[in-house]
Amino acid sequence: MHVERVAFDTHAIAVGRPLEATEYQRGTLHSTEAREYLLAKFGRACVYCGVTRVPLNIDHVHPRSKGGSDRISNLVIACIPCNQAKGNLPVEEFATPAVAARVKAAAKAPLRDAAAVNATRWALWRALDRRLPTHVGSGGRTKWNRARCALPKSHTLDALAVGHLDTITETVTMVLVVGCAGRGSYSRTRTDKHGFPRLRLPRHKQFFGFATGDLVRVAIPTGKYAGTRTGRVAVRSSGSFAVRTTHGLVTARHTYFTLLQRADGYAYTARREQPSRPPLPRSAPLDRDPPPA
Repeated sequence: MHVERVAFDTHAIAVGRPLEATEYQRGTLHSTEAREYLLAKFGRACVYCGVTRVPLNIDHVHPRSKGGSDRISNLVIACIPCNQAKGNLPVEEFATPAVAARVKAAAKAPLRDAAAVNATRWALWRALDRRLPTHVGSGGRTKWNRARCALPKSHTLDALAVGHLDTITETVTMVLVVGCAGRGSYSRTRTDKHGFPRLRLPRHKQFFGFATGDLVRVAIPTGKYAGTRTGRVAVRSSGSFAVRTTHGLVTARHTYFTLLQRADGYAYTARREQPSRPPLPRSAPLDRDPPPA
């Protein structure tokens, strides 16, 4: 098993300058991880015009020529045209008030995501290494592998590019997307707008062998909703169930339903993976890849 063990130097990222004297030393991949942090933070898109899949530069919200610092809270990513047009203008003078407010709020977002990665990476590696031989690599190596194999940026293809590898000969076309859906509520009532109970729910969660959240297939022979569909069911004690599908909400008798999977607290959908693309021009300042550490 190959695991990407990313380490964000949050102190150095926040300070935005080399640490000296009694301050701890930065790692060799500090600048790379800082750039990757900005790319992930802003979704690899220009904060001013929203364009993606183009070379991106680091831009100072408050220009350095007017007293701005290199702290991560003063840094965003911008496409080359926006970066050149902004020049040394404050963001309030370059963008509309709505865009300026959004950029300033996003730039000052806390580093809690980076802190969470730092806190869990060692525990994750130890837990995995007890079960399978586990090799670790940095985020810089993953990006280097992905770029030399001309793969687009996505969670799925990043996982494929993690670790020590020679080349990637085959990629996926369909991916399974898993999201948290919850296991329902303990509440046994529904309230009106004033907070008073208006509806009492049954204490049993299963009716006719089905529970809300189960993945089902419904085959309706006739009528308005005739056809076969798949989705998550909402059960009722009357036996008339509702199922939400990609085509909308369908209601039918429980006798038309077939159980595919019990509700487990997650929602599953399938989507197509992004097609492969040629790498960005090597002149792209922000996406330039270092050799593996």
